[in-house]
Amino acid sequence: MAYPYNSTVAEAIKRAGLPKSHRVHWSDNRKADVVRAVREEVISFDEASERYLLSRTEFREWEERFGETATANETRETADA
Repeated sequence: MAYPYNSTVAEAIKRAGLPKSHRVHWSDNRKADVVRAVREEVISFDEASERYLLSRTEFREWEERFGETATANETRETADA
């Protein structure tokens, strides 16, 4: 399980600032946020796939395109802290 036992997927998604469903405008930042959340195990790929209607191929494309962005944003946030 990617989130604490006493938590729900919805709570984990809310804490991570992710969209509630696939019915949003998918900006580059939102895609990078989903990639980062899956990488950091905030949510699993299966949960992201189901919630956001992502195919494995589409998610891999997001990873290739936004994986470095997600890591750079994470590094920047750590440096600011």
